[in-house]
Amino acid sequence: MRRPKARIAAGPRERFDAAGRRVLLVCVAGGFTTLLDQSVLNTSIPALRESLHAQPAHLQWIVAGYSLAFGLALIPGGRLGDVRGRKWFFVTGLALFTLVSLVSATATEPEVLIAARLLQGVGAGLVNSQMIGTLQDVFDGQLRARALGMYAVTGGLAFALGPPIGGAVLAAAGPEHGWRLTFLLNVPFGLATVALAVRHLPRPRPSARHADLDLVGLLLVAALTLALMLPFVQPPGWTGWLAFAAVAVPLLGALAWWQRRYARSGGHPLIHPALTRSAPYALGTVTAMAQFGSSLAAGLVLTMFLQDGLGLSPMGAALVALPSAVAMGVASALAWRVVQRFGRRTVTAGMTGSALVMLASGLVAHWAPAAVLPWLLALLQLFGGASIGVMGATNQAYVLRHAPAEAAGVSGAILQMAQRIAAAVAVSALSGVYLRQTAGGGDHRSAYLATSVVCGAVAALAVLASVFAGRRAAREAPGEPVAVSRGRTAVR
Repeated sequence: MRRPKARIAAGPRERFDAAGRRVLLVCVAGGFTTLLDQSVLNTSIPALRESLHAQPAHLQWIVAGYSLAFGLALIPGGRLGDVRGRKWFFVTGLALFTLVSLVSATATEPEVLIAARLLQGVGAGLVNSQMIGTLQDVFDGQLRARALGMYAVTGGLAFALGPPIGGAVLAAAGPEHGWRLTFLLNVPFGLATVALAVRHLPRPRPSARHADLDLVGLLLVAALTLALMLPFVQPPGWTGWLAFAAVAVPLLGALAWWQRRYARSGGHPLIHPALTRSAPYALGTVTAMAQFGSSLAAGLVLTMFLQDGLGLSPMGAALVALPSAVAMGVASALAWRVVQRFGRRTVTAGMTGSALVMLASGLVAHWAPAAVLPWLLALLQLFGGASIGVMGATNQAYVLRHAPAEAAGVSGAILQMAQRIAAAVAVSALSGVYLRQTAGGGDHRSAYLATSVVCGAVAALAVLASVFAGRRAAREAPGEPVAVSRGRTAVR
């Protein structure tokens, strides 16, 4: 017997009211400000290194320490928002992020900048963990999916637009002052968003039913996240890797045991039982991890190849990546048409396109003449951005629909934390592969081909996870309708 297919319903388009638009503006502005920061900084690393006389270990902490602290703050921030209300955690996190941006911009020692970046990461994690929960609290149905879609697209555009913005700032201000201005860009946006948040975010609505914080669970999750991400911030060698693995495995077991024990005692565990039992949520999260990690690693290695291998300026390398941002924005706005026709298969199709683009980029870089190579890579970036634009917001909407309302903040935080861990692993591992192969005058084209093949393989893992997620979701709710609204994917 054939399983019935999900029904597609193209009902009348719901519209945001004035209050909803203001909440959405605050969340999108906060997400763009905090997520743009790291992608802008990547372009400024050479100038920063010369200005502060930073050593390689310093640079590793400056770049990756932000992601480490970001990841550590996500789940505790989401849980606190679920229990105590989100508004003032959002405001506090963004105020911290903005204030410490001034410290980063005026730093004269690498150690000061490292400490500032860690604090910025904490603030950004606290902000982003509140945003998905706020959108799920305020909106329902089509409006919720459209709002989540806008947030997802905003994050993708922030990562894509960062290199061009950083390149333009460095070209205008010069290397000595340009890298400092990349941090100062956060200040006016941050202050304006704080003011809007104080005025327009809904009043805190703590959950009376879930007043317990599960502090042991919070500590275990923080320790496990640290054990997973720290080796990729500061590679420790083989002995250190084994030591971190030896710590992570029992921490994972302890967390699973504690969550079961806490639930049996009548408490409300940090990781909601519905999330651990939902195969579509877990598989969708794996899809998001593989997509996020492979995309960020591919973008970083491409930037290194363009500058080190082809000799392009930071601005020239940024312009090669710019078509990805443009295509992502356009494709996300038109994704509803694809979803209307293909449903959940949109995620699989988009991820397949991304994997093929990564593989094609490596092959083109290996064989094409240097004179036309930047143009060919820019064209492939166009297709890659379109692929991610079609599937990114759609996958997030499908994943988060399986989260219960009382775990809205934590479910979004777990999704983001998983993506951050994947990014730390993929970026650190693949950039290391590229640098080792090019050390001592190695062939940059062969190194880029090798890393592109690995990125494509990771993206292929996302394709498989997406296929299985679709099958399990259809088995659990075969007749559940998927509503589609113009401009954004809407999953009911």
